[in-house]
Amino acid sequence: MSEALLEIEDLKTYFPIKSGLLGRTTGQVKAVDGISLTIREGETFGLVGESGSGKSTVGKSIVRLAAKTAGTIRFMGEDLHALHGERLRQLRPKLQLIFQDPYSSLNPRVRVGDAIGEPLLDHGLASKADVREKALQALESCGLSAYQADRLPHEFSGGQRQRIGIARALALDPKLIIADEPVSALDVSIQAQIINLFRRLQQERGLSYLFISHDLSVVEHLCDRIGVMYLGSMMETGPREELFRSPLHPYTKALLSAVPIPIPKLKRERIVLKGDIPDPSNPPSGCKFHTRCPFAVERCVHEAPELRSAGGGRQVACHLA
Repeated sequence: MSEALLEIEDLKTYFPIKSGLLGRTTGQVKAVDGISLTIREGETFGLVGESGSGKSTVGKSIVRLAAKTAGTIRFMGEDLHALHGERLRQLRPKLQLIFQDPYSSLNPRVRVGDAIGEPLLDHGLASKADVREKALQALESCGLSAYQADRLPHEFSGGQRQRIGIARALALDPKLIIADEPVSALDVSIQAQIINLFRRLQQERGLSYLFISHDLSVVEHLCDRIGVMYLGSMMETGPREELFRSPLHPYTKALLSAVPIPIPKLKRERIVLKGDIPDPSNPPSGCKFHTRCPFAVERCVHEAPELRSAGGGRQVACHLA
């Protein structure tokens, strides 16, 4: 791993709440509320948290599927949201997104070979004479056969469709792949195959990943560093081994306590969080987690903790950590 490939500084992505006949803006959903992270070349950064914590919005903001409200996203040294025209078009193939649902991410009327080859033609990365061969190479790299290129998406299983989605991203020779819950819709045995595929492609091509997931057991097997999000904010970041061995934030501890241990005689102390994640359009004052935190004190109610260094490449946003 070397220099920073992606740098996010104080990213905020808000969505307006409109009401009335005139559609006036009456509030904002603070989906992402000031997070920062860095992904280095050849690194896998895992972004975890409950549903509604803002993980997917981070990924969509990076690839400009969601417009950021504030902050900076720099990719390969360039401000992504400041780019337009030809320069943006040149950079897009280097940054690819793999969607959560392998069924809806493919056009049911387009044969998979054409679905993989079309982006190559759009970006001028292959001629009409060469596009077929490049599409077949991408398919075979992801564990599928060349003869399957002429099939339609409904002829494939869920795991095979996700391989097609990976092949479509891989064909453009990206530097960074954002994988948004790429195995959550798959059986456990198929999940292991896809995770091994991600790992092999990274070793062969030097890829970097932003791996978004709510499943910590999956993240543990694939990621180098991990960021834990809650209600649009980053609660804790750090190297995988350190974070799993000694989590600092109460929210991280609660998430890890729910991960099953594959040894029957060993048991973790289960930390059960009360209530649901609050409304992101009206987040709690102070620390956003204080309404569910079993260790909250009066300071947590009124004062929001900053994400501060905890040594060893770790950061935590907690007054008590």
